[in-house]
Amino acid sequence: MSGWQGRFTMPGTWAAGALLAAAAAAGCSSASSSSSSAQPAAPATSAAPGTAGTSPTAAASSAATTVTTATSALGTILTDGKGHSVYLFEKDASDKSSCYGACAQGWPPVLTTGTPVASAGASTSLLDTVTRTDGTIQVTYAGHPLYYYTGDTKAGAVTGEDVNAFGAGWYLLDPAGKKVEKPGS
Repeated sequence: MSGWQGRFTMPGTWAAGALLAAAAAAGCSSASSSSSSAQPAAPATSAAPGTAGTSPTAAASSAATTVTTATSALGTILTDGKGHSVYLFEKDASDKSSCYGACAQGWPPVLTTGTPVASAGASTSLLDTVTRTDGTIQVTYAGHPLYYYTGDTKAGAVTGEDVNAFGAGWYLLDPAGKKVEKPGS
């Protein structure tokens, strides 16, 4: 045999090729698994926070994050540029996250690598960032670090509203940066 076919039929070359392919696959899977554990279940491209492999935080970490508004049953709320609801955590001190580990797995931080952008009713003057203990940059709004909720399985979902978890309440935000409360709360 000649050409490329002959190269892979020789026992030593084939084994070396297989070993190289296995090493490449292992390198890819370890990179994605460490990425998954750092950015658990929330859109890498644009799917919902609860969809595996499609985390909003992974998408947000690849470029500047857009914070915008959307209309929900609870009024006008903040979302990311793909319509995924964002939340504040009442346990956070101003401009400082207190959600790490298991907390951040259920409530992934909204991350960015660029300057966040306000759009459609969100205020540029209320938008900022804070550096997390792992060195990633989390988006803040009116001093509140922002999070996704992995239970929100599609854009527009608001199932994390008024949830008490990890020692405090989780709430949507309105365009003024105030927590949104369910009627009667």
